[in-house]
Parts: sequence; C-alpha cells; structure tokens
Amino acid sequence: MTFDDDRIEAARKVFAGPIEFLKSAPALSFLPDAIVPEVAFAGRSNVGKSSLINALTGRKALARTSVTPGRTQELNFFDIGSPLSFRLVDMPGYGFAKAPKDMVKKWRFLVNDYLRGRQQLKRALVLIDSRHGIKDVDREILEMLDKAAVSYRLVLTKADKVKATDLAAVIERTAEEARKRPAAHPDIIATSSEGGLGIPELRAAVTEAIG
Repeated sequence: MTFDDDRIEAARKVFAGPIEFLKSAPALSFLPDAIVPEVAFAGRSNVGKSSLINALTGRKALARTSVTPGRTQELNFFDIGSPLSFRLVDMPGYGFAKAPKDMVKKWRFLVNDYLRGRQQLKRALVLIDSRHGIKDVDREILEMLDKAAVSYRLVLTKADKVKATDLAAVIERTAEEARKRPAAHPDIIATSSEGGLGIPELRAAVTEAIG
C-alpha cells in the first residue's frame, strides 16, 4: 500500500495536533453526538489494538486512559484536532474464549448496533495478528461489517514478530480473503507499534477514509 509524500505529511500533521480521550459508551444511549466523521478500530483480544492506537497518535498511553477494569466492553471515543476534525473509536476486543455468555451477547449487540446505525462511521480498521493471520473469530466481525455495509480495511499488527518471508505470505493470504469480501478494502497495511512500520501509511489511510 503506497501513499504519496504529500498525503503522508498531511496525515502526520493531523496526528501531531490536539488529541484527547472524549468518553466511553457502554450502550448506544451514551454515544456522543454524531457531528464529525468516525473511524473505528476492531480486533480480537490481545491483537495489540491499544498499542497501535498509541503509536498512531504518537501518545504513549492515550488508549489506556479509557481502559480501566470493567470498561473493556465499551466503545471509547477520541477527539482528533482543534477545531474537532474527526474521531477515532476503539471498539471492545472480541474473541474472549472464557467470557460469560451474557458479556459476549452484550458485546455483539453493542457493536452490531453501532456499526449498523452510525451514519458518521466512515471506515473500520480490523486488526489481524501477523503471527496468526485471519482466524474464524475474525471472520465473524468481517461478516458483521459486510452485512452492515461498512467499508473496512484489514491491518496486520506485530509485523516485526515474524520473518519477512512469513509476513509476505500472511499479507498475500489476507489480501486474497479481502478481495472476496464486498465491504473490504483490497489493500493491506502491515504495521509494528514498536518499530513504527506502516504507521505513516496507517495515518494516511485514516485521513483518506474521512475525506
């Protein structure tokens, strides 16, 4: 995935500006007013979502400011820019093997209702662990996004944890699956929160999505 230098630099400036945690929403009634475009992050538990959001925004602990015990099943909103330009939405992690059924049900209703009813949602970024590739639990959220007709892009995390040949293979497998899905963007971005791989491109992809 390539972006020209101008878009990369413009995106860098956007994320170098004011960014702050707005609120957590445990239910749709707590959602902030839909006054600006939103880009949502989805991913299974332990995929590295918080680390990626922190790397994307250049803040060491932005995502964690809203993640306290008992809040893992909430939508977390972050304001980008002053004046407000757009919002990032950190969706609760999925794929909890040992989670109570009522928690899983609550997650599914919250996320599904948000995806289907949020007109300001411009794109979802679905995070996939480079070491494992797309799993069945990931396919469930992809199906949800396809049915909700929400445009999404697949983003590989922890790309520094696999060999270059293995990374190339998982990128190709991920892209092949993306091409088969109606709402998926065909291009894949491989990232590393620790090394910074793909972070400039991911920033550009976010700003591109909001127009």
